[in-house]
Amino acid sequence: MSTIHIEVVATSSLGDRSYLAHDGDVALVVDPQRDIDRILGLAGRLGVRITHVAETHLHNDYVSGGLALARVTGAAYLVAADESVRFDRRPISDGEEVALSGAMTVRVVATPGHTFHHLSYILTGPDGPEGVFTGGSLLFGTTGRTDLLGAEHAHTLAHSQHSSARRLADLLPDGAQVWPTHGFGSFCSATQADAPASTIGRERQANPALRLEADDFVAQTLAGLDAYPAYYAHMGPRNSEGGDPIDLTPVRAADPEELRKRIEAGEWVVDLRSRKAFASRHLTGTLSFGLDGPMSTWLAWMAPWGAPITLLGEDAGQVAAAQRELARIGVDRPAAAATGDPDQWAGGHDDRLGELAVATFADLAAVRAGRAPAHLPAPDVVLDVRMTNEWRAGHVEGATHIPLPDLPHRLADVPAGTVWTHCGSGYRAAAATSLLARAGHRVVHIDDAYAAAAEAGLTITEADD
Repeated sequence: MSTIHIEVVATSSLGDRSYLAHDGDVALVVDPQRDIDRILGLAGRLGVRITHVAETHLHNDYVSGGLALARVTGAAYLVAADESVRFDRRPISDGEEVALSGAMTVRVVATPGHTFHHLSYILTGPDGPEGVFTGGSLLFGTTGRTDLLGAEHAHTLAHSQHSSARRLADLLPDGAQVWPTHGFGSFCSATQADAPASTIGRERQANPALRLEADDFVAQTLAGLDAYPAYYAHMGPRNSEGGDPIDLTPVRAADPEELRKRIEAGEWVVDLRSRKAFASRHLTGTLSFGLDGPMSTWLAWMAPWGAPITLLGEDAGQVAAAQRELARIGVDRPAAAATGDPDQWAGGHDDRLGELAVATFADLAAVRAGRAPAHLPAPDVVLDVRMTNEWRAGHVEGATHIPLPDLPHRLADVPAGTVWTHCGSGYRAAAATSLLARAGHRVVHIDDAYAAAAEAGLTITEADD
């Protein structure tokens, strides 16, 4: 029986995983997020000492906690020797072996593709290879995307990604575990993970990189790429400088008058409650990014980088959770925060409160059939804010398409009149509807699953407009 244990530290809001591998005494941490208190707490509960911290690559989707963790614990910080960084690290290269303890060794394998200098780490125990930490290389049923360093490199890196995946499969037995960092909702993944766990043997059967010839894999990979968050542009440079320690001290409280001024100034004042609560009652001019979805990804993608952000939550715990999520991607200090409910945020001024009309696709079908629900204004435009690949795969006939990340810059492109807005589930549509309402549009939020559109009898077209 193996003496090596693998602990997964998931960051579901970003679609990533970090890992702590230990033998009951010492531990290796791979690709830690910026909020290292989670890792330190886990190591403390397990009673293990972190002696090594390893990065598979300079991350594009979050600020790494690797340097801070290594400094706090005194661990060796393993980073590719070919990476240009401005901090002390233990530079490592392809083929090196690092003894972690008497029971654990890692072998460094160059796996370019997601980035030029990407590394994977084969973890070996007393019984042989246990598995491989693959970062953004071989994922569950897919691979890491290859265009994050610029579209001009995507083709070359896609070929490298195919070779790297094949190399890992050649080096490892079918029973070896695959431990990727990306693929669970991360935009760093070419597609999304198709399983909660995997092995090299399973990937031989399921992964296009191991089933397709190189040219076919490259063509399929490049064709499937869609836009990725604009804030990624800031992550790589920041990680090459060395991620600084996180600051999660409480955000300064704002009173109703300050909230009014910030809203009137056009700042991003964000309501963290559920979209249903927002639709029912909210502070006029605020934006809906509920903590029950990928708040930080969409908010940081849409808001101007460095712009002041104010958080509104039901309680201090909700604000603190949002602050942690935002700090992971470099939005370090919200400008202010307030807790409670919309009536408190409005300071007793009912004229500062609003609500949103909510509909389903069945309602939209009824309107188009001449049976408009009495409580809903008929649409002048149906706005689809899903991503481009989603739109191309099928959309409601007659709809207008503006991807959610583009909406802040394309408000002038939204036709006049009443706008019914939808996405794939309702979350993104809530953000879009609140943004449109702030801009003065009359809006209806279609809070429904996109699959319900066809079920309601609406015509779906796959034509690429």
